[in-house]
Amino acid sequence: MLWIVVVLLAAVALALFLALRPSQRSVTPAVPPNLGAAATWAAGERPAPPFKLLDERGPPLSLASLRGRPVLVTIIDPLCRDYCPIEAQRLNTVVGSFPEGSKPAIVAVSVNVYGNARANLLQDERKWKLTPEWRWAVGAPSSLARVWDDYHVQVLATSKKIAGVTVHRIGHTEAAYVIDASGFERALFLWPYRAQDVVQALRPLTRAS
Repeated sequence: MLWIVVVLLAAVALALFLALRPSQRSVTPAVPPNLGAAATWAAGERPAPPFKLLDERGPPLSLASLRGRPVLVTIIDPLCRDYCPIEAQRLNTVVGSFPEGSKPAIVAVSVNVYGNARANLLQDERKWKLTPEWRWAVGAPSSLARVWDDYHVQVLATSKKIAGVTVHRIGHTEAAYVIDASGFERALFLWPYRAQDVVQALRPLTRAS
C-alpha cells in the first residue's frame, strides 16, 4: 500500500538523520512540526502487534495487559538528551489533557539496549518528570528488535572508542502509535508531531472506552 511506502521512506530518512547528526549539541535546532497523523486506520482494521517485555521496575509488561484503555506506544532512547526528552514532555502534555479515569497509558519501548539499566530509566522518570501513566518497556535485545520490526521502526547503532571508552550512538525513528482500547492501531505520528493532534486522535477513543 502507498501509505506504507511513504511512512517507511520517512522513517528511514529520519533514522539516517538522527544516526549521522553530531552526538554533542548544545542547541537543538528548530524543526517544524508535522501536522496531523502520518497514517490513520478505522476501528478493527489493524491489530497492534503484541509484545511481552518488562517495565522499569521489573514486572512483565504486555500490550494485552493494557486492554480496555487507549495506549500510546512510543519508541524512544532512555539515554537520549535532545529529541527524546522533548517527545516525552509532549506525551506528558497529551496525557494531561484528559481527566482522571480517561487518561491513556504510555508505553515507551526502548531502542537502546545499552541504556536499559533500571537506574537510567528511573533517572529519566525524575528528570523528564514523566507522568504516572508512562511505563518503559525493555527486555532482551532480540525481543526489543522484534518490536522495532513489528512497528516499522528503523534503529541504527554504531560504536566507537573514545579515550579507551566504548561509546554507543543510537539513531532511530521517533514515532508514536495511538492504539484503541480493543488493541487496534488507529493513528501513527512521526516526530516532530504536535500534542494537540495526538489529543484529537485520542478523544473519540477515550469516549468509546
